[in-house]
Amino acid sequence: MNYPTDQLLRYTFIDQDVRGELVQLTSSYQRMLQGHDYAAPVQRLLGELMAATSLLTATLKFEGHIALQLQGDGPINFLAVNGSHHQQLRGIARVREAISDEQTGLRELLGKAVMVITLTPLEGERYQGVVSGDGDSIAKIIENYFMQSEQLNTRLWLHADGEHAAGMLLQVMPAAGKDLTGFEHLQHLTATMTAAELYSLPGTEVLHRLYHEEQVEVYPPMPVSFECGCSRERTLEALATVEPSELHEILTQDGEIVMTCEYCNAQYVFSEADLVG
Repeated sequence: MNYPTDQLLRYTFIDQDVRGELVQLTSSYQRMLQGHDYAAPVQRLLGELMAATSLLTATLKFEGHIALQLQGDGPINFLAVNGSHHQQLRGIARVREAISDEQTGLRELLGKAVMVITLTPLEGERYQGVVSGDGDSIAKIIENYFMQSEQLNTRLWLHADGEHAAGMLLQVMPAAGKDLTGFEHLQHLTATMTAAELYSLPGTEVLHRLYHEEQVEVYPPMPVSFECGCSRERTLEALATVEPSELHEILTQDGEIVMTCEYCNAQYVFSEADLVG
């Protein structure tokens, strides 16, 4: 049976003052990995961060972008995913040493780390928050961020296996006050969903299986896509910031300048005439 993938579902529990989200990613996740020789643990973490970024993008109350970055001193020194309010995502990982498939722990892979969350609205001021990377999962780090910066009880479940990525989010709405009874009940229900089910079942069926005894309002699905955003014009603009002497040296030696996008691996070739023109 074919069903929509690469989409995000938002929903609210009418009598619980709790909101939820579910994202399922396949082709967009695979496109993000395409052309990059990432080890399996890197693929998994990048998929989890992609799912998390999609979920957080859907919480934005403005039009703009959000960027999640994990910076560490371990074998993986940089993970980043950027997302827009249109659910267009791109991401990259940088690795400083070889990683084996047996290396699975977050701290083992990232070492001492921090997460940087940057919000860039199309109108208004840019905001950046930094939270400690102390935690055994990306989900836990983000939960800590919401508790510290927003004082909002939040739970995330993130999964990725190199082919599929998926995530779920539950968050108490301010109207709930200090009563977390409903939130705790919904946490227990949500925790029963397995990664395999999230990868293989339609999102609406996942919600029905979990919450068929709850009053849930489900909003129209939002498509999610990989969108790099690079172009020949933007690459040329970047080259305009380089010292002319450096460009001349490369042209003299190679006869052309080749720029490769680190997100999608697209190549842009420029001659001296391109740079002069």
